[in-house]
This record gives sequence, C-alpha cells and structure tokens, in this order.
Amino acid sequence: MTSAQAIRFYEAGSPDVLRFEDIEVAQPAAGQVLLRHVAVGLNYADTYFRDGTYPIPFPNGMGVEAAGVVEAVGEGVSNVQVGDRVTYTGFLNTLGAYSTARLIDADVLIKLPEGISCETAAAMTMRGLTSAYLMRRIYPFQSGDTILLHAAAGGVGLIVTQWAKLLGLTVIGTTSSEEKAAIARAHGCDHIINYSHENVAERVRELTNGVGVQVVFDSVGKDTFMSSLDSLKRRGLLVCVGTASGAIPEFNPVLLAMKGSLFITRPALADYIADPAEKQALADELFDHVINGRIKIEINQRYELKDAVQAHRDLEARKTTGSSIFVI
Repeated sequence: MTSAQAIRFYEAGSPDVLRFEDIEVAQPAAGQVLLRHVAVGLNYADTYFRDGTYPIPFPNGMGVEAAGVVEAVGEGVSNVQVGDRVTYTGFLNTLGAYSTARLIDADVLIKLPEGISCETAAAMTMRGLTSAYLMRRIYPFQSGDTILLHAAAGGVGLIVTQWAKLLGLTVIGTTSSEEKAAIARAHGCDHIINYSHENVAERVRELTNGVGVQVVFDSVGKDTFMSSLDSLKRRGLLVCVGTASGAIPEFNPVLLAMKGSLFITRPALADYIADPAEKQALADELFDHVINGRIKIEINQRYELKDAVQAHRDLEARKTTGSSIFVI
C-alpha cells in the first residue's frame, strides 16, 4: 500500500462538500498503473460532478485530469513503464484526479514528450484536446472564416484563439471585464465584446457587415444561448461546449429554421478521444504546437490540493483566467 492524500466528497452540493483526506493506494492490478501525481488540472467540468449536474455514486473522488510519473505497473501493461512521465484526461473513467497518487487504467495514459512539463500537461490536456477537436474535427474551417468565442480569456478560450489564428480565422471574443479583454487580445483575439454592457449579437452583426459568423463556441449556456443563435450567419453552427451559467433552455427545433436553418451540437471530449489513434493524433498536434511556441499555455492560478474548496469558489465566481492547476 502507498500512503497518499485525496479530495473526496460524499454528497452533491457547494464547494464545502469537498474533503481533504488521507488514503491508502493499493498496488496496481492487471492493466493498471500506480501513478504519482506532480500536478492536477482544475476544470469547470469538475463543478458539474460536485454539484450533481453529472450524477455519480457516492462517496467518490474529484477531478478527471492530471500528470505525473508512473511508479508501478500491473500485469499486461505494455504502453508505459516505471519512470515514464504521463498525462491523462477523460470522464468517469478518470474521476479521482484530485489526489497525490492513484491507480488508473494504463490505456488512458498519454506519454509526455520532452519539452512538456507535468505542470503544463495538467494545465492543458483537457483544455488542449478540447481545443484540438473543436478546431480540427467540428467544422471544416477555411482561412478567412470568422468565429464567435465566448469566455475568450478562459483556459479553452486562450488555446482556441491561438489555434484559430494558426488557421487564418478571425476571432470575435466575449469577456466580462477589461482585464480579461486585455488577456484575450494578447493571445490573438481580433475583436472583443464586453457582454457586461454590450449587446453581443448586435456587435457581431456590426463586425461582420450584417452577415454573422460561421461558428459560435459557447461555454456559457443559458445566459448566452439566444445571442449565440442570433450571431450566426445563415446555416451557421452553434457549438455548445459548456453551461457555466446554467443549462440552455428547452426550445422547439423550428427555432433553428426561423433563424436561418442553423445547426447546433453539444459535443463531449470523450467521444473525440475514444479511439486511441485519434486521441494520439490530436495530442501529437497539440504537443507540437506547444513545444514549438505556436500555442502558449497560461497557468494563471496555482493551488495546493488542500485548498480545493477555495479553488472551486474562485472558478465559479469567474475569478480565474487561463488555466488553473493543483501543484502536488
């Protein structure tokens, strides 16, 4: 057995349900590895597990993304070995990342190349792979296309903006403050709309000569759903990638026809990395961009694992920018 610490919770609720506990980790069974974490990712999706949006059995662990070093391997494991630096992200299959050490199935692990630290990996594996499939799998972007990106100063937003510029896209970003607007601009955002006091759809029409954008990436949900639809050009695509303000309202699909034969999708990262070859291809492209400096990963908040309650409070209060991690 290996002694470790972890965040556990026994009921859904506010950040206060999170508990910092001592645990014992067994030796890996067949197909598993014992992983010693170096850094753990903090993602908005974590709050959905905590507050019950994503129902799970209790008690349970928290978090789905981390990076670290393999300390032991179980029978039949051949894709990694002791001493390898690895990262991972997922959904229910990786829940429990808020820990100093854990057992995990070897087949979810991605080896880290030289030039990518564990801290960088923990800050970007989920956000980076999400950005990768949004940029490379969701829509056949052409140079000159324009996108609307909500939460442009967030962890995914900053990566998507940089990737979009590599593809020759024009990026209209939304933020809630001038501070966040400055961060988004510094990462390549062409136009900023402050949704605190500007009408998003009206500004998008002004910026696109009345046409609208090809694609909207909306991680906010309820508060931005209608303005996102109203920002699209005819036959445009709304990509609902999160619900930070709450679930989008129920609607009659006829609404999509009335607003220009629009399309809407609600993708999940798990479905774009379920195939090992596709996951590796997306990871390789992401790593290459980061190693060569074409995409920069901003770690703007670092927490200790014991401070998970405060980290969740900061996240839900929209006090964070870029990526946030727990340093072990």
